[in-house]
Amino acid sequence: MGIRATIAVFLVGLGTSAHAADSVEALASTCNNCHGVNGVSVGPTMPSIGGLPQAYLTNVMLEWKSGTRFSATMGRLLKGYSDVQIADLAAYFAKQPWVPQAQKIDDARVRLGAQSLKRCEKCHGNDGLPRDGETPPVNGQWADYLYLESLKYRDDAVGMSNRQMRGAMKRLSDEELRAVSDYYAGQK
Repeated sequence: MGIRATIAVFLVGLGTSAHAADSVEALASTCNNCHGVNGVSVGPTMPSIGGLPQAYLTNVMLEWKSGTRFSATMGRLLKGYSDVQIADLAAYFAKQPWVPQAQKIDDARVRLGAQSLKRCEKCHGNDGLPRDGETPPVNGQWADYLYLESLKYRDDAVGMSNRQMRGAMKRLSDEELRAVSDYYAGQK
């Protein structure tokens, strides 16, 4: 191959890489409307997704797309994405930094939450920072989101696939569930 042909192939490759990066950033800009720039949410019922594990993000998005996990909004949105685009989005947001949210937390509930962690620590750790690379961090996630999302694990119709989480959430009282949500939200 001549020098010109080699340079042409190289330049086409660069353009393709740049286009792919632009494409995933364009897709991510749609996500930013709700989840915040780089996946850092500004609303207490909308989760931050930047820095979550790629495997977790991919799995959750594919469950929404297929309808095995219910979400009126996410299910509709993800039906328009290919599995490759979903994988690209998961990789993009996984590369963003995890940013714990500054929020006002009830100290009494945090103390109760610290006493109620036994069912959560194995996967999420005492500090909300799992060590396995697949479980999402919950330290500094919005307390309201954690509580509302945890309630979904009690409802079999929602289709939350993690059996261990479903069992653990069903064994916690509403007060304990709220307290654990506040505890983890307060961890930085």
